[in-house]
Amino acid sequence: MAVERNLFKTGELKLDFTLEKYRQLCTVLCSSGYQVCTVVQYLSRTDRTGKTAVLRHDVDRKPGNALRMAMLEQSLGIKSTYYFRMNKSVFKRDMIKTIAGMGHEIGYHYEALDKARGNYEKAIRIFEQDLSKLRKVAEVKTICMHGNPLTKWDNRDLWSKYDFKNFGLVGEAYLSFGSITYLSDTGRTWSSKYKVKDRLPSACNDNEVDTVIVNSTDDCINLIKRSEPNAVYLLVHPERWSDNMVDWPAYFILDTGVNLAKRIRIFRRDRVDTI
Repeated sequence: MAVERNLFKTGELKLDFTLEKYRQLCTVLCSSGYQVCTVVQYLSRTDRTGKTAVLRHDVDRKPGNALRMAMLEQSLGIKSTYYFRMNKSVFKRDMIKTIAGMGHEIGYHYEALDKARGNYEKAIRIFEQDLSKLRKVAEVKTICMHGNPLTKWDNRDLWSKYDFKNFGLVGEAYLSFGSITYLSDTGRTWSSKYKVKDRLPSACNDNEVDTVIVNSTDDCINLIKRSEPNAVYLLVHPERWSDNMVDWPAYFILDTGVNLAKRIRIFRRDRVDTI
């Protein structure tokens, strides 16, 4: 296994979505003059004129990957935001405390409307309970919806009936952003091809810029090197990034399967719309 990890690090295997590739992305952000910040830091600013990169992680699975990513960022002197789902496999108190202790922001990756199967009153109770549970582990000032592409509910719709600010929160990672270049690795690609719910409602999704095709991490790196976006907002899922020759192909297969399910759902939806 040590030999396999070395293959990743020395570049003998030209694979995307490895920790080494993520290191390259972060290094280029810093060397290109971007000030890397957390979600709450960005939302709390009054002056947003400088070159800024908001770095966010949705921890859907494998919190150990999140810890390794947080340590990598700490070694580079940058801080980011980690949104944790509140299920048994992800909600690991010690790991969350360790990541928070590095100076990273901790947030709540809520999926209350999915859990309540569309019942808003039940959903807001689930939201409040899970938020309170997470706040016993770390300070939480922002939240981010979990966008399960295979459910019919959008967790952000909870805020059409309620106000998250009543819970002492500064913002929501989708709803609180205006015009900013949003780049996301959802679907194991930086394009918007497989993004069903992962979109900023009020922002420009520049991962499909007319003159630039952004599919791979190298495409992102080249875009950042050219300093084309003055402000960029990156979503990186830690479970997708690994130098482990067991985890990497496992999640490649998982992402491929989920993308196939998305394509079937999109095809069926479009077919119904045209009838």
